[in-house]
Amino acid sequence: MVKKPKLAVFASGTGSNLAALLKAAQADTLGGDIVRVVIDRKSAGAIAIAEAANIPVLQIRYPAFETREAAEQEIVKTLVADGVTGILLAGYMRILTPYIVQAFEQRILNIHPALLPSFPGNNAIEDAWNAGVKVTGVTIHYVDTGVDSGQIIAQTPVLISEDETIDELTERIHDAEHHLYPETVAKLIKEGVFQA
Repeated sequence: MVKKPKLAVFASGTGSNLAALLKAAQADTLGGDIVRVVIDRKSAGAIAIAEAANIPVLQIRYPAFETREAAEQEIVKTLVADGVTGILLAGYMRILTPYIVQAFEQRILNIHPALLPSFPGNNAIEDAWNAGVKVTGVTIHYVDTGVDSGQIIAQTPVLISEDETIDELTERIHDAEHHLYPETVAKLIKEGVFQA
């Protein structure tokens, strides 16, 4: 029997993608165990979600470190001690440095609320809305040292209807994320991507 990979989820916000991933892990459809949640904002809703699931939380205060690399060294030290072999970014609002990207090369995923390479960056839903496109969506990609520039793994389109509000579109994109992320992670685990 292949050992389930241990995963860490990085989040900065409400934690809705964390909740979707945890739900899949608890239902045993993810194929891996989430053993650590890393948070960079003490007000993040993801903290309560992690605590409710008894997942240990590492709160990292970047300003307390001299460099971003120094903060990431602290993160990596914790992840190695946890036996983590894969990282899932779920609304983590920081660009990772080469230090952590190389430590977990091709084992860090990000979810992005647009069809990359269109609309990278942290205002993707608004950018697509303002551009007047008819189709946007969700992308899951490997993380490299650029901004939303890593190899694309999976995408799902979300049609923009003329009579909806941006809030309604945002909700539909989040709904698509909550399906695509666990499915994609499960598929990659089956393919052995997160084996150390």
